[in-house]
Amino acid sequence: MILWAVPVAKTILIVEDEFLIAMDLEMILRRHGWLILGPAATVAEALRLLQAELPSVAILDVPFVVSSAYRQPEAVGGEILAGATNVGKPVDECRLLAALGGVLRS
Repeated sequence: MILWAVPVAKTILIVEDEFLIAMDLEMILRRHGWLILGPAATVAEALRLLQAELPSVAILDVPFVVSSAYRQPEAVGGEILAGATNVGKPVDECRLLAALGGVLRS
């Protein structure tokens, strides 16, 4: 059972498999007062870190899928969401599975 802790202000999970990039991100963020979880090189490592603490935000070096009722989620969540696949709400099973298959192939 995973018990989620309340996020501490300015905590960030870094998931990055390139060591030098991960270290650079960590150095920059620490200089600006962020508390770092990780960096994690794999999803499995990130999940282990999340068992102990829930970050305020995360930097992910992986493709992702959004499930948003907004037709353009980037208008609410920022430009980073502009390239993400949005399966919408309520979620259509075929659309969700197609989106996940596309992410796995990328």
